Amino acid sequence: MTMMRETAETVALQALGWLAGNDELWPVFLGATGASEADFRARAAEAEFLGAVLDFVMMDDHWVVAFCDSQGHKYDLPMRARAALPGGQEMNWT
Repeated sequence: MTMMRETAETVALQALGWLAGNDELWPVFLGATGASEADFRARAAEAEFLGAVLDFVMMDDHWVVAFCDSQGHKYDLPMRARAALPGGQEMNWT
């Protein structure tokens, strides 16, 4: 079943909130992107940015599990949400 883009954006915003509340992971996220907290606030409504948030969370299975457990989501939800956002359909095998 295909996820609606609005639902995918909601999941990504939840992931962003989870990251921002994680004292250990938030600095890693900021460092990986090279952006400031102000940049994230300004871009939080952009679907492309939200896709990047989900890409980051999905880099580590432990992060996916922790995020999903905190929100009561199934573990495949971030992947399905990412597929519904711009760039999520592309497969990069690098």
